[in-house]
Amino acid sequence: VLVTAPANSCGSFRAHVLLAVRQIPPGRVATYGDVAAMAGSPRAWRAVGTILRNCQSPSVPCHRVVGSGGRLGGYSDPLRKRQLLQAEGIIVGHRTIREFADVRWSQS
Repeated sequence: VLVTAPANSCGSFRAHVLLAVRQIPPGRVATYGDVAAMAGSPRAWRAVGTILRNCQSPSVPCHRVVGSGGRLGGYSDPLRKRQLLQAEGIIVGHRTIREFADVRWSQS
């Protein structure tokens, strides 16, 4: 587990989210819910989406965070997200990641 106690402030939660996303290795993905859990607030998946939508840092691989079931989810440039995932060897179908269970990353 990345964080042992829930984050108690918005800024702290944001920092935990960005740290969690940075740990997702190339060629793997995690869901918004996975990232929320790693950041200490398992039910805050929507907040994770908001944080990542506003993240402009190239050091945070936001493209590796997807919706439940492997749906590509939101991204400022959906085509770019698809290209980045494919460049890492992830097979992307029309709107979802194929063989999602095989590429889903868990820190456990």
